[in-house]
Amino acid sequence: MQRREPDDTARFGDLADLDHEDPEVRAFAEHRARMDRPHSEATVEGMLRGVDEFAQSANRTGGHRRLLAVSVVVLILFGVLFTVWNALVYMLGVFFGSS
Repeated sequence: MQRREPDDTARFGDLADLDHEDPEVRAFAEHRARMDRPHSEATVEGMLRGVDEFAQSANRTGGHRRLLAVSVVVLILFGVLFTVWNALVYMLGVFFGSS
């Protein structure tokens, strides 16, 4: 007998009578667990959960969808780097008095 994860009963809920080893049942149970989970975007945990779900879904895709996900991440990183660079240039300009 295989050992189940502790959250199997919570995740499967009313699907407990189905075969827990069936990949379709597991995928559907995980989908329901994601849908039932509250998403508070006002907390750091909520924002990180959203990033985690985006990364997991991007890893599962392939082809042009994966390229699009990678492009979105690269554009976000470029925006962050551009903002940090501008902030550093401004701070150095203020500290050293160049106008």
